Amino acid sequence: MNMRTMSKRLAPLAAAALCWAAGAAWAQATPAGLWKTVDDATKKEKSLVRVSIDPGGVLTGRIDKLLDPDTPKDKVCDQCPDDRKGKPLQGLTVIREVKKSEGEERQWSGGTILDPANGKTYKVRLTLSEDGKSLKVRGYIGTPMLGRTQEWSRVE
Repeated sequence: MNMRTMSKRLAPLAAAALCWAAGAAWAQATPAGLWKTVDDATKKEKSLVRVSIDPGGVLTGRIDKLLDPDTPKDKVCDQCPDDRKGKPLQGLTVIREVKKSEGEERQWSGGTILDPANGKTYKVRLTLSEDGKSLKVRGYIGTPMLGRTQEWSRVE
């Protein structure tokens, strides 16, 4: 096989690899993707949360899978005060209306996060690590100084 034939055959593979790499890099630069949560108190793996970005740049996050063996798979959000009341935890949207923070390269805020354990909703700020592998999720009331932070790990 001569070089011209070889390069014609390899060009589509190279283009596909480039597209895949660009997509993977974009996902690492945003919170979009699948994240593992860990319970603050017990340090047990709690759930997998899928964060999505709509075309307008708004982030949402929903529980894809419950990981804690002590949590029944059919558990519902009994304490939720809004349209999520009585809905199964698996598939429940827990992050709503989060947008890119102005002037901050790796931060998103302005929305809310639901704690399905107690049904309380908090303001939220998401901060992505430099390498895109961890996400600091800060839930707070009023000001970010009055809250708590969890660190989520990227699964994919």
